Amino acid sequence: MKRISHIACIALLITGSAAAVAQTAATQTATPAATATVTPTAAPATKAAPAGYAGPSGAPLMTAKDLLANGKDDQYVRLKGKLTSHKGDENYEFTDASGKITVEIDADRFPAGVTVDHNTLVELTGEFDKEMFGDSTVDVEQIKVVAQ
Repeated sequence: MKRISHIACIALLITGSAAAVAQTAATQTATPAATATVTPTAAPATKAAPAGYAGPSGAPLMTAKDLLANGKDDQYVRLKGKLTSHKGDENYEFTDASGKITVEIDADRFPAGVTVDHNTLVELTGEFDKEMFGDSTVDVEQIKVVAQ
């Protein structure tokens, strides 16, 4: 299997090199007038803020209690409630009317320019990590601040 992947990588390198050589040859055989008219006038690149999908989701809206009781490992879910405390590192305590669950949130998942505290109503979307032993968690992929 390892040998096949090495051969596939070499084939991709050769194919890419051949395409580059063909493109260079085609550019060199073009007339000077033709190459002068295709000079790109691109605007300077600007770094855009990362955008995420904000429309409806197929992930079911669940409560913390229902998720802990009936959730399946790697299930994609949505939770609506509040982040009531920071437990350290990327771990937060999420609370809704039914109970509490630990959620893992990377710092870059928080919405830019918005302060989220223990009073902010949020909708979390992510993957449920069901553990046989220990605490089950939700690995959060998106946070939306919900108008109260």
